[in-house]
Amino acid sequence: MEEIKVSPDYNWFRSTVPLKRIIVDDDDSKVWSLYDAGPKSIRCPIVFLPPVSGTAEVFFQQVLALTGWGYRVISLQYPIYWDLMEFCDGFRKLLDHLQLDKIHLFGASLGGFLAQKFAEYTHKSPRVHSLVLCNSFSDTSIFNQTWTANSFWMMPAFLLKKIVLGNFAKGPVDPKMADAIDFMVDRLETLSQSELASRLTLNCQNSYVEPHKIKEVAVTIIDVFDQSALSLEAKEEMYKLYPNARRAHLKTGGNFPYLCRSAEVNLYIQIHLRQFHGTRYAAIDPSMVSAEELEVQGSHLSSKQDSEEQ
Repeated sequence: MEEIKVSPDYNWFRSTVPLKRIIVDDDDSKVWSLYDAGPKSIRCPIVFLPPVSGTAEVFFQQVLALTGWGYRVISLQYPIYWDLMEFCDGFRKLLDHLQLDKIHLFGASLGGFLAQKFAEYTHKSPRVHSLVLCNSFSDTSIFNQTWTANSFWMMPAFLLKKIVLGNFAKGPVDPKMADAIDFMVDRLETLSQSELASRLTLNCQNSYVEPHKIKEVAVTIIDVFDQSALSLEAKEEMYKLYPNARRAHLKTGGNFPYLCRSAEVNLYIQIHLRQFHGTRYAAIDPSMVSAEELEVQGSHLSSKQDSEEQ
């Protein structure tokens, strides 16, 4: 397996999808970086939010696959926000700037927590039509770091990176997972001290999701059965919070299944989005639906048969 950074898919993504930078706050230093691919006529795209260590590039395999099927996909990288309300307000302004009334959100780890908080923040005038939560959590207290959340801002970059790397898988992993970890370490190296410190602050400051505010939102929970940074208790808490959520389990995939198990993750995203086909909240070009539907159903059946055989 080639290293992700030099893989043809990643190079194709970098050469065909432009990175945009957008400022929506009064503070010019708060820059949103994003990849916006697929048909611009779609007004309810799927938007991807990365984990603490991630940049907008970490979802390149989802961008390539889903746009190939006719979906509009936006992959984001957040500016430096130190407070959840400040993040939610900035994200709302970004959606206003992009003229998007409602979106589907895919969030990985911290991205999933921020997706839930944004859905909660906008519940009176909903902006989130559905959520796909990958290896995510609903309460920051699971990290036992709430007492240090206020001191991340003054820690040096090397120490912050050490904290993040401490959550990466240790011990033997398969080659694809090893490549995914290498790629995420490489992405981590591109983040500045304040970017990392602000994300860790959001990840650890005392906060939890209020599910009664977002009970109308369709949810799919994607998680892995092997080693990841999330405890079993955190996963169980998510199931309790969203009893009606669809559950998508991967036998393996570690912290970054969207990189090392991208075909399976993409399939689960397609199945999640399929429930909105034919409505005004469809994230796909209507002319692409029939072909995509058939392919998804075929893949779903074959993956089901495979799992039954195993």
